[in-house]
Amino acid sequence: MGNLMRRFATHFLLSIILVGLCAFTAIGQEDKLVVVGNNSVPSEMDMNMLTSVLKGEQLRWKDGSRVSIALMKTNTPVGFSTCERLYNMTANELNKYFLALVFQGKVKAPTFFNSAAELEAYVSQTPGAIGVLQNTNAESIKVIRIDGKEKI
Repeated sequence: MGNLMRRFATHFLLSIILVGLCAFTAIGQEDKLVVVGNNSVPSEMDMNMLTSVLKGEQLRWKDGSRVSIALMKTNTPVGFSTCERLYNMTANELNKYFLALVFQGKVKAPTFFNSAAELEAYVSQTPGAIGVLQNTNAESIKVIRIDGKEKI
C-alpha cells in the first residue's frame, strides 16, 4: 500500500508541475497585434492617436479623408484580444460603446469581419481604412508602426 501511495504522490506532483509549466508558457506566448491601414493612412502613430482613432474620437485623417475602422468579429480570438488590449473592454462593452455612438450620430460603426483575408481586402479597397489583425502578409495594405513597433 505504501508503494502505491508514493507512486500516486509522485504522479500527482508531476501533474501539478506540468500544469504550472503549461500555464507559464501560455502567458509568455501572448499573441501580438498588428495595425494595418490603407495606403492613404499614416505609416506611424503613437498609442494615444491609435486609441483616439479606434474609439471614434478622431473621425478624419490629416488629409481630410474619413477614418473607417475594420475589426475582426469580437467572437474571434483576434477580436477578443483587440477588445481587451486596445479598447480595454469586453466584447459586449465594445458593442454597446459603438451602438451608443452610432445612435447619437457621432460615428459610423466599425465594419466587422470573420476572416483576416476579408479584413485585408476591405482595408486595401477603402481609403482611410484602419484595421487590427494578428499578422499580415498582404502587399496591398501597410503595417502601421505604433510607438515605433510593428507589433503591439
